[in-house]
Amino acid sequence: MKYCEREVCGVENRFEKEDWKRCVEFHGHVCPGLAIGYRACEALMERLKVEFSRDEELVCVTENDACGVDAVQALTGCTFGKGNLIYRGTGKMAFSFFKRNTGESIRIVYSPAKNFEDRQKKLEYIMTAPLEELFQFKKPNFQLPERARIFKTEICEICHEGAPEHKIRLMDGKKVCLDCFVDYRREIIV
Repeated sequence: MKYCEREVCGVENRFEKEDWKRCVEFHGHVCPGLAIGYRACEALMERLKVEFSRDEELVCVTENDACGVDAVQALTGCTFGKGNLIYRGTGKMAFSFFKRNTGESIRIVYSPAKNFEDRQKKLEYIMTAPLEELFQFKKPNFQLPERARIFKTEICEICHEGAPEHKIRLMDGKKVCLDCFVDYRREIIV
């Protein structure tokens, strides 16, 4: 993917780029959140020289479940289904990427210099601002997650639905899924 500089490529031209259109088609609409993910992928491509991940060559740990994650899926090939998109719910607009074959990694954190009340102005700003103005670039503060595994399915003895063995708990001597499991708590709440 090649991207144009702010001075050369205005917001109108960015909205015509095929990779942006692919993101919009995947997500369903245009919004500032999608643009954040799109620009984070632009930064990733420039800094780590990655290509679309057909398997698990690239791993993304997303710290949010917002619109930008759809751009990450559409442009990088990191998906929940392949196991190379992992959700870490801090609520931060942050994406950590790991290249398995080289060990390279980067954490891209959205932290704009400006805030906008107007949605369209915010979208245009996100699409044209220099990447260094939109994001902080850091090293992830955690290790590369292990490759995705396929687990044996166990049947819950209460609801009779299947769940992977690592998500099964013992309760009253029965194998139960997380939906049926009642955690023992003996805390005093003040």
